[in-house]
Parts: sequence; structure tokens; C-alpha cells
Amino acid sequence: MSRYVVLYLAQAGWVVLGWFLASRSLWPSTCQPDGILKAYMCSFHLPDNRGWVEAALFTWMWSTPLLITLVAIGLLRRSGLLRQR
Repeated sequence: MSRYVVLYLAQAGWVVLGWFLASRSLWPSTCQPDGILKAYMCSFHLPDNRGWVEAALFTWMWSTPLLITLVAIGLLRRSGLLRQR
């Protein structure tokens, strides 16, 4: 039970970290995102400001899909739908 509590707390912390970074970052004037797809397309310009918040948001944005994929694979393996070779 405790590992699930830790997992959910870690996920909540990850979301809060993303919210914090997104609220503090400065997007370049050439690219102002108005949706999630536009944000990912504009994210390549985030490190142009050379601020740590923008660089951290870039890293957070591009690592989140990878983490979601890894969690999904783990759930599929645990449920038996995906067999290990």
C-alpha cells in the first residue's frame, strides 16, 4: 500500500513541478503557445532565453511523455497483457 501512496505523491509532485515551471517561464515573443500541441512545437525555443526555468520546463515537457510510456508499459506487464521475452 505504501508504494502506491509514494507513487501517487510523486506523480502529484511532478504535475505541480510542471505547473510551477509553466507559470514562471517566459516564452519567446516569436512563439506564444495557445494549446498543448503549440506548446510542444514552441518548446524548442524555450532555452533561447538562457534561464534555468525555461530550460527546466523544456526538460519537463519532453520527459513527461517518456515517463507516461514507461508507466503504461509497467502496468501492461503487471496485468499480463505484455509479456517479457
